[in-house]
Amino acid sequence: MRRVLEILGSSLNLMWQEFKSHKIRTLLSLSGVAFGIFCIISVLAAVNSLEYAVQNDIKALGSNTVYIDKWEYADGGNDYPWWKYVKRPDPSLDEMTALKQRVPGAANVAFNISTTSTLEVGDNSVSGINYYGITDEFINIQPIEIQMGRYLQQSDFDYGTNVFVIGHEVAVNLFGNPDKAVGQLVKMKAGKRGLIVGLIKKQGKSIIGGWEYDNSILMPVGFMKQMVREKSSNPIIMVQGKETVPMEQLKDELAGAMRSIRKLKPTQENDFSLNDIDAFSSFFSGIFTNINKGGWAIAALSLVVGMFGVANIMFVTVRERTSQIGLKKAIGAKSSTILTEFLLESAFLCIMGGLLGVLGVFLLTVISTAAGFPVFIAPSILALAIGICILVGVLAGIIPASIAARMNPVEAIRSK
Repeated sequence: MRRVLEILGSSLNLMWQEFKSHKIRTLLSLSGVAFGIFCIISVLAAVNSLEYAVQNDIKALGSNTVYIDKWEYADGGNDYPWWKYVKRPDPSLDEMTALKQRVPGAANVAFNISTTSTLEVGDNSVSGINYYGITDEFINIQPIEIQMGRYLQQSDFDYGTNVFVIGHEVAVNLFGNPDKAVGQLVKMKAGKRGLIVGLIKKQGKSIIGGWEYDNSILMPVGFMKQMVREKSSNPIIMVQGKETVPMEQLKDELAGAMRSIRKLKPTQENDFSLNDIDAFSSFFSGIFTNINKGGWAIAALSLVVGMFGVANIMFVTVRERTSQIGLKKAIGAKSSTILTEFLLESAFLCIMGGLLGVLGVFLLTVISTAAGFPVFIAPSILALAIGICILVGVLAGIIPASIAARMNPVEAIRSK
C-alpha cells in the first residue's frame, strides 16, 4: 500500500510540474477531453431533467387513466386521418353516467368540457383564459391544491351553481394581488356572472401543455353549459382505473361499454378513441433514449480527439524524460512501476480535462436555472464522467507508458 501511495504521489508531482512547464500545450490538448465530458454530462443531465419534467407533466394528466375522445392522441403528422375522426360523435355527459354503471374496473369517471374566453372585473379584462366545466370526480383524477378559499362542493355540481375556482396567473392579472380574488363576483362568457370561491395554488409552466391550471378557471359542468354548447366545447370523458385493474383490462371494459352505449354492430369499427395516458410515458421515454444516444455519439467523437491529444502529451513527456527513466531503471525501478507512473499521469491529465468539462456544465446549469428550466446533475452522472476520464486516460497513455517501461536503462541514460 505504501508503495502504491509513493507511486501515486510521484505521478501527481510529475504531472503538476509538466502542467506548470507547458500550460498552454496541456490545456489545448485537454480541451478535447473537456468538451467530451461537457457533452456527456450536459446531455445526460439536460435529458434527464427534461424527461423528469415531461414525465411529471404526463402524470399530472392522470395516472392509470384513459381519455375517451373522438380524437386519437397518439397519431400525428401528415398521415393523420382527421377526416375520419371529425365525423365521429362527441363523448357526452350521459355516456359518462352510463360508464359509471357499466365499467366495474373504473375507480373514477369524470366529464370535462372546455373553451377559451375572458374574465372581467370592472374595467379590467383578461382574455385567453381556459374555461373548464367539470364533474365531481374530476378532483380524484386531477388532484388540485387550493391555496385560499375552497374547492367546488357536491352541491355546486348537483345544482350547477355559478361558482368557480381560479388559477394563480388569472388572479394576478385580474386583481394584482391574488389574495384578493376569493369572494369577488366577475363577469364571464355570454354575460354570466360567477363567484370566485377558491384560488388554485401556483402550478408553474407545463412542457407538454397539459391543463395549465395557472391560466384556467374550473366550474361545475352544469354552470358551464349555461354559457356554451356541450358538443362544441371539446368534451372528453376521463376514466381512472382501480389500482388492481391492468390498463388493458380497463380499456377492454371501456371499449365494450362504449360500443354497447352507442349500439355499434359487431362489424362496425369504434367511433371513439381510448387514449392511454400511461402509453405517452413510454413513448417519450423512447424519444429521450434516442436523444441520449445522439449525445453519446457526439461525446465519443470529442473524447477520441481528446484521447489523441493526451496521447501526444504522453509521447512528448516520455521523450523528455528518457534519461530520468533510464536512471530510475538503473537504480532498480521495475518496468511495472514505470508503466504505472505514466498511466496514472495520463489518467490524472484526463481527470483535469474532465474537471474543466464539469465546470462548464455547472455554469450551464446556472444559466438554465436563470432561464426558467433548472437542470439537475445526478451524482451517478458525475461518477460516470470520472470513470470515463480514467478509462480515456489509460487508453491514451498505454502505448507511451509501454514504450517507457520497455526502455533499456543504458540507452536511456545515454540519450541525455
